[in-house]
Amino acid sequence: MLVLVAPGQGAQTPGFLTPWLDLPGAADRIAGWSDAIGLDLAHYGTKADADEIRDTAVAQPLLVAAGLLSAAALDASPGVVAGHSVGEITAAALAGVIDDEAALRFVRTRGLGMAEAAAATETGMAALLGGDPDVTVPHLEKLGLTPANVNGGGQIVAAGTAEQIAALTEDKPEGVRRVVPLKVAGAFHTRHMAPAVDKLRDAATALTVSDPKVTYVSNADGKTVATGDEVITRLVGQVASPVRWDLCMETFAALGVTALIEASPGGTLVGLAKRALPGVKTLALKTPDDLDAARALISEHAGA
Repeated sequence: MLVLVAPGQGAQTPGFLTPWLDLPGAADRIAGWSDAIGLDLAHYGTKADADEIRDTAVAQPLLVAAGLLSAAALDASPGVVAGHSVGEITAAALAGVIDDEAALRFVRTRGLGMAEAAAATETGMAALLGGDPDVTVPHLEKLGLTPANVNGGGQIVAAGTAEQIAALTEDKPEGVRRVVPLKVAGAFHTRHMAPAVDKLRDAATALTVSDPKVTYVSNADGKTVATGDEVITRLVGQVASPVRWDLCMETFAALGVTALIEASPGGTLVGLAKRALPGVKTLALKTPDDLDAARALISEHAGA
């Protein structure tokens, strides 16, 4: 069984979209999506520097566009789909819950809403290297921080105010070797993003929604979701709730997943899977040069 996954914010790098635009029809699709959402995706994906694409309002639509473009080039029929953070919107489109243009419009609203919420209070995120989650999580909560991403393999990303992040660097949980502040605009997947939830709830009323055509795994709790309405409800709420990618990977294992392909810009989720899912074959779609190997993997595992 094959699972197709989509990465979240932070996976983007300058120029990563460039090789994908050489594929037949790709430039036209990106141009159409750009017109639909009022953002020049081709420029940001090919010419913009790291600071420009770090902007939440830019990064999120760019990631969803790249994920959809690479998945279309792959022309896969996965048994399971899932996404990390904003990648869950990509997954919803891949599952047929919403169409591609609706996904881009929705993520544009998400990115703008989260950027606005982040500007209201100085907040941030930090990755914790090492440690035991059973020790780390209570320590974070004691400091007023949220374990915003629980990624498996002991990897946790904390989020909160700038003062709380500073306190964490001085008062690390037992077993944590380092606290690495992340270059992000705010405390994503925490209560600080509540204003963005309201904007997304309004935007969701305009969506035409279908039930997933393949197994859809939610990053809120790793559970499979059978109805389109529930998928959208979770997409709305997840901007202010932690990402439990560890539980998603537990579900992949329980479903009998034998191969995992990560849509562009792939790499992050493959790295986590290699540690948490031994025996599962993995492949990251970084450029179109990876498509042949991905298709070979599909031929071995998609029909299982």
